[in-house]
Order: sequence, then C-alpha cells, then structure tokens
Amino acid sequence: MEKTLSLELISKIGQNLVIYTNMKLTKRLTTFIVAIVAFSSASMAQFAFGPRVGVNVNSMRFDKSIFDSDNRAGFTGGLQAEFTIPVINLAFDASVMYVHRVNSLQANAGNNTADNELPASKNFKNRDYIEIPINLKYKIGLPVVGKIITPYVFTGPSFAFLASKREISDALRNKNVDIAWNFGLGVQLFTHLQIGASYGLGMTNTVETLSGWKGDKIDGKNKFWTVTAAWLF
Repeated sequence: MEKTLSLELISKIGQNLVIYTNMKLTKRLTTFIVAIVAFSSASMAQFAFGPRVGVNVNSMRFDKSIFDSDNRAGFTGGLQAEFTIPVINLAFDASVMYVHRVNSLQANAGNNTADNELPASKNFKNRDYIEIPINLKYKIGLPVVGKIITPYVFTGPSFAFLASKREISDALRNKNVDIAWNFGLGVQLFTHLQIGASYGLGMTNTVETLSGWKGDKIDGKNKFWTVTAAWLF
C-alpha cells in the first residue's frame, strides 16, 4: 500500500514537473519569437524624411478650380518623417508644419445686435499654427509597378498650436490648441514623391467666448481639406 502511494506521488510530481517545464519552455519560446519578429521588423524598417508643402481648400473639386483663390483657405509647409515596415506595408509618419488658415465663422442666426456681430478683423479671419499631424498609413502594394506608383490611405490625429494673436475682441479669443482627426488617401511615386489629400475633422472649438459675449453659441470647429506634396529622402 505504501509502495503504491509512493509511486502515485512520484508520478504526480513528475507530471507536474513536466507541465511546469513545458510552460516555462513555451513562455521562453514565445518571448524568443516575439523578440525575433520585433528585431526583424526593425532591421527591415525604412526611414525617410523631407520637405512637405500644401494648401488648405474649402472643397475638393477635381479640376483646376481646386486652386482658385475663392477655394483656397490657407497654406502649409514644413518637414515630414516616415517610418515604414515593408513586409506588412504599414507606415507611421509625423510632420512639423507651419499652417496659415483663413477662417470663415459665423454665429448662429437669431441675435443681430452689435454684441453678437463677429469682428471682421484680420486676427479673427486669419490664424497661424504650428501643427503636428501623426498618421498611421497603409501602402497598397502593386505587383510590377510598385516601384513606380504605390497608393496609400492614412488616418490619425493632428495637434495645432496657435502661433498668432489670441485676442479677437473683448468677448472673443482664439484657443491656444486645436485638435483634429485626419482621413486621407494619396499616391507615392518613384518611392520619393508623395501626393496626398486629407479631410481634417475638427474635434475642438478654435474660438472661445468670454463673459462679454451676448450672442448665440459659435461653432468654431475647423473642417477643411488639405492637399500636400512631400519629397522624402
């Protein structure tokens, strides 16, 4: 009886030891595989940077009128950096851009008193920002012509910091930070030139009212199209 119990105990100890050993080996193997994949991705990743310029437009019209003066809403220029993992066709890009925006904001109709009129000053209609857009980009690999032309789609947040005057009037002022979310598409030509168009959906109001404002609520969210070209080295 004692021998039987001893054998059963030894058997259970052995089984538990095997299970524990397998768990440890599995964990180490998983860690090793993750490390190899991460190292391989990093070693194959490509980094590029270069200048980026563009214009903000009120509406996208696929003809020459996109650049007409009545459609332009500002311009932008700066530097872009891109980190690409070719194996999965994913890329991350970030830019530091100077942005000049021409805004057209109106208070809700209802009160037409002098206190409710939006000032027509240059400080109100024009704003300057230092903008940092960060995007996740998926490049659509095409066989044969992939080295010549590669379409892509992208999305991500944008953080714009006011660089021009904040005060608009005694009752209105520009906010220091404007946050938007961008959705866009583009095409990469000859691995260097990227031409893209994006729609920026404003998430915060760019204008805040002070105690002296007696009018209706102002919808000051930026909503705009941006067309840019970047040359990456």
